[in-house]
Amino acid sequence: MLPDSGGEAVRRMMVRIGAIGAARITPEALIRPAAAHAEAEVVAIAARDLDRARRFATEHRISSAYGSYDELLADPDVDAVYIGLPNGLHGRWTKAAIRAGKHVRCEKPFTANAEEAQSVAETARGSGLVVMEAFHYRYHALVARMLEIIRSGELGRITSLAAWLAFPLLSPDDVRWNLGLAGGALMDAGCYPTHLLRTLAEAEPEVRSARAKTRQQDVDRLMQADLVFPDGRQASLTASMLSPRLGAGARVTGTLGTMRVLNPYVPQKGHRLSVRSTTRSAVERVPRRPGTYDCQLRAFTGAILRGERIQTGVDDAIANMRVIDACYAAAGLPRREPTP
Repeated sequence: MLPDSGGEAVRRMMVRIGAIGAARITPEALIRPAAAHAEAEVVAIAARDLDRARRFATEHRISSAYGSYDELLADPDVDAVYIGLPNGLHGRWTKAAIRAGKHVRCEKPFTANAEEAQSVAETARGSGLVVMEAFHYRYHALVARMLEIIRSGELGRITSLAAWLAFPLLSPDDVRWNLGLAGGALMDAGCYPTHLLRTLAEAEPEVRSARAKTRQQDVDRLMQADLVFPDGRQASLTASMLSPRLGAGARVTGTLGTMRVLNPYVPQKGHRLSVRSTTRSAVERVPRRPGTYDCQLRAFTGAILRGERIQTGVDDAIANMRVIDACYAAAGLPRREPTP
């Protein structure tokens, strides 16, 4: 019988979270937001090396440290888990957490491919647990404003969209370059513009063509893809992990104007939204705070404690992975596979 972690969390109005993997992103993505949020507490950390877990726990004032992920999942004082492992391990440990009765917030990309995402969804079905893919940007006010502008009709009939994310990841030893861990530019960087295009279009695209440049066999350093939505809107996405500079943005063009957005993914670190239409030419900025990770954590605990709707659940994750799989196929590269 599964532990009743979710029900107990509701009775306490507090979600106790354990982190699986002592990842570099964990302090920014989880620990600092939880420290500022009355409904969340990070109570456990697990790493493959117990000493590393203990050092992480000491540094971040976490009460429990484990040398295996299974030990953390067996902890009755953990209601939910944050999975910050390499891509190829996301699906396996999300399913393990669900089977242990824990709510899950899993880093993007949700799984190695769409088939595995579907398998996770089947595991989650009927569990009553919240399972969220960690597209933190989706919960920020900037996305809400972008959608508001598009839906208002100010840009007219939308004809094309573009989104991109590029950064320099120079070290060849980084796990994000590891094919066996489901690495590649499209997986790590490209999942963001893929998701943003789907979000802004509010529809699912077909991949018309894709072109990749590789750093090593079958591991893309650059992916460019052309998409089309069912109503004929065209879209393009670009992802690079070996770019000489950082680039992050989006553009939406309609018959009456264009919206451009600088840094839609981490807007709390600075962003710019500009609109040039037949009715105005303006630059907008929404409040940076609360930041994307804070907004995401509040959505996660709200879903657990009050049944509030999340924007990045399992069905959305499956749809995003389908586009990623199709881009790899169109570029002549193999889809990513779960790590054995």
